[in-house]
Amino acid sequence: MKPSLIYLFALLLCASTVIGQKKYTADWASLETRGIPAWFNQSKFGIFIHWGVYAVPSYAPVGPGGYSEWYWYQLDGRTDGPHDATRAFHDKNYGKDVPYQDLEKQFTASMFNPDQWADIFRRSGAKYVVLTSKHHEGYALWDNQQANESWGRTWNAVQGTPHRDLLGDLTNAVRKAGLKMGYYYSLYEWFNPLWKKDKQQYINQVMIPQFKDLVTKYKPSVIFSDGEWELSDTAWHSTSLLAWLYNESPVKDEVVVDDRWGSNTRGKHNGATYLTSEYGSGMQPGVIWEESQGIGQSYGYNRMENVDDYKKSADLTLMLVDIVSRGGNLLLDIGPTADGRIPVIMQQRLIDIGAWLDVNGEAIFDTKTWKETRQWSEGKVPELKESNFMSDYSISNLIKPAKDRAHVEMFFTQKGTTLYAVVPAYVPQVKIKNYMPSKKAQVSILGCAKKVSGKQVGKDFVVDLSGLTPGDLPTQLFTIRIK
Repeated sequence: MKPSLIYLFALLLCASTVIGQKKYTADWASLETRGIPAWFNQSKFGIFIHWGVYAVPSYAPVGPGGYSEWYWYQLDGRTDGPHDATRAFHDKNYGKDVPYQDLEKQFTASMFNPDQWADIFRRSGAKYVVLTSKHHEGYALWDNQQANESWGRTWNAVQGTPHRDLLGDLTNAVRKAGLKMGYYYSLYEWFNPLWKKDKQQYINQVMIPQFKDLVTKYKPSVIFSDGEWELSDTAWHSTSLLAWLYNESPVKDEVVVDDRWGSNTRGKHNGATYLTSEYGSGMQPGVIWEESQGIGQSYGYNRMENVDDYKKSADLTLMLVDIVSRGGNLLLDIGPTADGRIPVIMQQRLIDIGAWLDVNGEAIFDTKTWKETRQWSEGKVPELKESNFMSDYSISNLIKPAKDRAHVEMFFTQKGTTLYAVVPAYVPQVKIKNYMPSKKAQVSILGCAKKVSGKQVGKDFVVDLSGLTPGDLPTQLFTIRIK
């Protein structure tokens, strides 16, 4: 054999080995070996968007579980009868005999400006966006024929009232703004005629081809699967679908997916999927996970929520810090209106988070967990007044005042050998317990030009902030960097 042929044969053998390493079989053991693409956990902050026909009534009783996107189910789907408040609202505003699907005529998206949305998301500091391509109501935000055919009526945004590819237009704008785009996708649909008649037929004729249509046309970086709880992963053919996604789809190398692929999959199979927490206490370090919450209680826009039902900007920022300190991502939800506007109060919350990240983002993005996620420090204060602290936070949760001392809860992240301590309020002295940086380490405050110093005191490292006043800090929730 000629040397050139030997070389060619070696290249082909090497290539076949590489290709073989990238092939995953349709079982969790194989899929878990893929791992989560690194970009996801480095990104830390994403925007969730719940938008569909439910934005027309935009109604739910305020409180835990008050999700306006579940309006149709509350109206017609509860086994114990309709939700009395929802039925009363519907009958009064739309008429007793008006079916939910007729509300689609008012889902106009007439003021939808995807570039303006994308600009808000960019300014928030978020790195990725996840839009509901289809919620449990089955209405598709792109031109999908499975939606129309299975329902026996027009049930997508392109052929329906908006007459627009809402998903595609936002996707283009988000990517133009430099962010990654992903989609929420509900496996099941409450009232789809085929789902109610034959679940396996629905899976084979609607769910699987529809999912592949979404992925192939729009190439998502994230897939947030949901609506999985009525069937097992086997019944959903989930491992086969993920094997296709990771082996053959146009996003096989970049895409990340969540853990909602069957009644038996949440909290499992990390490596194949990231784990999800929803309005919960989140998870501890050691897994790739994401917490999703709305700015209010609902995911979809809920007209019943008032200003006091929305989390304050400082609360949201602290939530981001807390989640990142535990190794997670925050997927923060907004609910646009039926005519396509992001409520101004939601825009303001996002812009406020972005302003904080402009100064402190170094302590958030592309960071890892430290050996401890948080500590209560101890700082001497000459006179403790609440005016020194952030009024947007619960002082009792973050600050424990005493007669002449204050305990301050700090959150930690790290990047290489650099440690970041995010502190919720000014105190003249911050003690980081059981920490010994290198003797050459430099101490600074992100965004602050004034010098600060630190010294080793036994096993602890003490940062002296006595030369500063609260007014010297660039943000009330500030970051100490030890590098």
